Amino acid sequence: MNYEGIETLPLQEYTEKAYLDYSMYVILDRALPHLGDGLKPVQRRIVYAMSELGLSSASKHKKSARTVGDVLGKFHPHGDSACYEAMVLMAQPFSYRYPLVDGQGNWGSQDDPKSFAAMRYTESRLTAYAKVLLQELGQGTANWQPNFDGTLEEPTILPARLPNILLNGGSGIAVGMATDIPPHNLREVVSACIHLLDHPQASLSELCQFVPAPDFPTEAEIITPAADFLTLYEKGNGTFKMRARFEVEDGDIIITALPYQVSGSKVLEQIAAQMQAKKLPLVEDLRDESDHEQPVRLVIVPRSNRVDVDMLMSHLFASTDLERSYRVNMNMIGTDGRPRVKGLRDILEEWLAFRRQTVIRRLQWRLDKVEKRLHLLEGLLIAFLNIDEVIHIVRTEDEPKPVLMARFDLSEIQADYILDTKLRQLARLEEMKIRSEQDELAKEREELQGLLGSDKKLTSLIRKELREDAKLYGDARRSPLKARAAAQALDETALTPSEPVTVVLSKMGWIRAAKGHDIDPNSLSYKQGDGYLDAARGRSSQPVVLLDSSGRTYSLPAHTLPSARGQGEPLTGKLSPPPGAKFLYTLMGKDEDQYLLYSVEGYGFLCTLGDMQSRAKAGKVTLTAGEGVEILPPLLVTDVATGLLALVSSSGYLLVIGLQELSVLTKGKGNKLISLKKSGLGIADEALQFAAVIPQGETLVIHAGKKFKAIKGAELGEYRSERAKRGKLLPKGYQNVTGVEIGSN
Repeated sequence: MNYEGIETLPLQEYTEKAYLDYSMYVILDRALPHLGDGLKPVQRRIVYAMSELGLSSASKHKKSARTVGDVLGKFHPHGDSACYEAMVLMAQPFSYRYPLVDGQGNWGSQDDPKSFAAMRYTESRLTAYAKVLLQELGQGTANWQPNFDGTLEEPTILPARLPNILLNGGSGIAVGMATDIPPHNLREVVSACIHLLDHPQASLSELCQFVPAPDFPTEAEIITPAADFLTLYEKGNGTFKMRARFEVEDGDIIITALPYQVSGSKVLEQIAAQMQAKKLPLVEDLRDESDHEQPVRLVIVPRSNRVDVDMLMSHLFASTDLERSYRVNMNMIGTDGRPRVKGLRDILEEWLAFRRQTVIRRLQWRLDKVEKRLHLLEGLLIAFLNIDEVIHIVRTEDEPKPVLMARFDLSEIQADYILDTKLRQLARLEEMKIRSEQDELAKEREELQGLLGSDKKLTSLIRKELREDAKLYGDARRSPLKARAAAQALDETALTPSEPVTVVLSKMGWIRAAKGHDIDPNSLSYKQGDGYLDAARGRSSQPVVLLDSSGRTYSLPAHTLPSARGQGEPLTGKLSPPPGAKFLYTLMGKDEDQYLLYSVEGYGFLCTLGDMQSRAKAGKVTLTAGEGVEILPPLLVTDVATGLLALVSSSGYLLVIGLQELSVLTKGKGNKLISLKKSGLGIADEALQFAAVIPQGETLVIHAGKKFKAIKGAELGEYRSERAKRGKLLPKGYQNVTGVEIGSN
């Protein structure tokens, strides 16, 4: 094959060039806004096309499809949906700080910005603020370029009278770079511009006195400290936080403002998900009462008036979109045509230079117009003063133009203008009009030349125009600046209301929680074949510790247990005990509460309730009792220093020891509490049957069938010995013990 006349390139070179060309196109012609007018190409083309259609703020609205069609057909050969979406964004007052498009119809809502109607249903026109970008367009202030097919021209940058790049901000993702410029308040930015005009050496900290932070089209609070914004504006990138505003009304929490681009329905979903997972018991109900008059009104109903509202809201700020972080990356195309991340001072300085150049071009354009008109009027006045001779030349000469130029020393333009003049302009009063217009234009020329020849006068004009626009389009700050403490997600214990509860365990391992401590567990209804086994009284904010027959302990949050109105739920659905193990005992209290864990073999130790807790479904081994060894009911130990422990064996022996002799362990078998008689094969003939903690000065009551014996004082001392001793045999008739209890003196 003959490759003559065909350029050949290595694939690596070709792909590299093609990718770089594509990336530069995306950066410069699609994704990044220009510093001059703060617009991306599609936005600029929409605004310009609307102005060409005559859709000013004073005109009637026209169908949006008409505008989109014009933009695509004349300037922007891309997808209609993307173009319309860009147009919608410029019309949404909750998306744009200073909207450029005034829309009629459904243009979306803050809750769902993309719920706007199709372009065939909506109507639009430009807002009054759009004049800031277009007002000087036809005054020689813009550079023009051919459109995509070369049949029309479009402006490369609009001659913005205000720094729209900061006022409306923008976001976009290009190839290898992105931009996130937050919106700012018009009055604040103009004040900073004027200060920089008056003090060209002004520092960033001085400018931040005028522009302390971004200003969004939402009344949510900006809670990032001022020092952080100083760093952000210096580098041109960083992060800051916004937080929803709320008020308390009749005990309910009313959210009145959400952070920028946060959906109220999504926030309610996030809170509802926590409620369904039983991780937010402080909240009773949620409602969305937003309407046209109140775009944001989310109602959170606390469970009771004892709920700490600030604590609850701090948790919601940390765990939902009620508080949100925003990334700032002030990347833009500068007046030199290059993309770069710029600090606040650089942006204002560069924009003021752009504005100065725009004003110079506008004044020069007007000066050229004035001088051209004066030149024509000068020729017209000569013709008027020599009207008879002019008429004679026109009537008698075949080519009057060169004759007129030679006779009266006229330029070609003047001669053409004289020949094009209508007869009605030759009236007697015309001379006065010409001279009056000449005087006015001469005065204007002098003013224009004075402005163009003096930097001071030019600066004064720029300052004056900035103030006029700030007065016309400026408004008060919407996003208040507040110093707030960092939000903190609370654990379940802190979130749970502390109410008295009674946790009831059945013989078949079903569990439930009843409100209050005056519940009689035996009076509750149970499934057929089931019945009451054990109960514990505590607070809803405390965990329930369960001890099974294998010596494993488990814990469950009390507030997550089913209500005692029903028959409860099986523990096997929440926990995974070893095969054959049965749940025996329930414990509740403070983490530091100590319990005596012991078995019939006479071994035991003190263990805190906190050490028994386990988040694992399978629990943890706390008491090592051995296979088939019965575990006795744990005893709450309150006064270790002075209290006593009574141990009764199956043979009728009673041993009383001091509580201080007991070991405090986190797990294990423990120490020998009482010596039990064993057979020759090492098998115990005797077992520990009962135990009781005797507070100082209290009486031990031994029950043997229908008989009982009260032991106290000196008599109790007769049974006192050291730990691991055998103890003393109870009197005859009381050796077959059926129960022990503590009685008061």
